[in-house]
Amino acid sequence: MRKFLFLVGVFLVASFFGAVDSMAQDAAAAATGDDLGAFQMIKKYFIEGDWRFMSLVLISLILGLAFCIERVLTLNIATTNTDKLLSKIEESLASGDLEGAKEVAKSTPGPAASVLYEGLRSAPNGPEAVEKAISAYGSVQMSLLEKGLPWIALFIAMAPMLGFLGTVIGMIFAFDKIEAAGDLSPAVVAGGIKVALLTTVFGLVVAIILQIFYNYIISKIDSITHKMEDASIGLMDVMSRNNIFK
Repeated sequence: MRKFLFLVGVFLVASFFGAVDSMAQDAAAAATGDDLGAFQMIKKYFIEGDWRFMSLVLISLILGLAFCIERVLTLNIATTNTDKLLSKIEESLASGDLEGAKEVAKSTPGPAASVLYEGLRSAPNGPEAVEKAISAYGSVQMSLLEKGLPWIALFIAMAPMLGFLGTVIGMIFAFDKIEAAGDLSPAVVAGGIKVALLTTVFGLVVAIILQIFYNYIISKIDSITHKMEDASIGLMDVMSRNNIFK
């Protein structure tokens, strides 16, 4: 799934560069009309903001979304009904079927089930071994849940910085025009300032979109982590009630 999403992202980037010329023509044609649609307006401002800088912001959006979508899909698949899982495990343990309980945990997808499986596998070695196995494997599962988050944070930081970079360079161009014209004319200044501000706007919009996804992913990870912790405590109680530790 992860590789597929990145291939999609790369394809979108390649398609974008292949369509830049046609976008410029469409935006120029749309600018002469009286009524611009939302998409045509975005294309128009994208080209006016200098596509060389705007394309870097767009790449940050595409790659950032690729990481976000991969994490969202993975975390939703990893979500497990731990109460139902513990109930099935307790049914097996109540009948003295430790192997059956391990099979229940092994056949259930998600990090919580994997942690419970490691705990059940260490049951013959006593409660301390179970706690140690749960703690160690829980740390492994946490690192897997957080995989890709540094990259999302990087693109959140990069998008506005690239926008600000375009703004600074646009302002330099604007002052160059003023210097060449020898006159502080609003017509001369307005174009350069407009280009400069457009890159900042697009960079901030990209950062906001990715930040929303990032916060959702963090909340999802926290939810799964709490379920893992509750399930681990519940497993110890279930084992104690059914005299697994002898």
